[in-house]
Amino acid sequence: MNMRTVRRPRRYIDGQWLSLLAPAFRYSRSRDAFVLRGIGRSLGPVLRADRRGAQRPFKGADRRRAGVARRSARVA
Repeated sequence: MNMRTVRRPRRYIDGQWLSLLAPAFRYSRSRDAFVLRGIGRSLGPVLRADRRGAQRPFKGADRRRAGVARRSARVA
């Protein structure tokens, strides 16, 4: 078995395309992605559903800095 030090990059594709390609791909739980049937263990693309575009930016206070604001309010 060939041990790779660099993992194959994940390709993010739209969920509709993923459903169309489903007969040629299988889901790999260890990779949390879809790989080609038969040869996907070592060759071919590694696909994931693109959910990144579905996230909308949070409107309001910057959530990343909310913890800092709370801590500084307690100290003051």
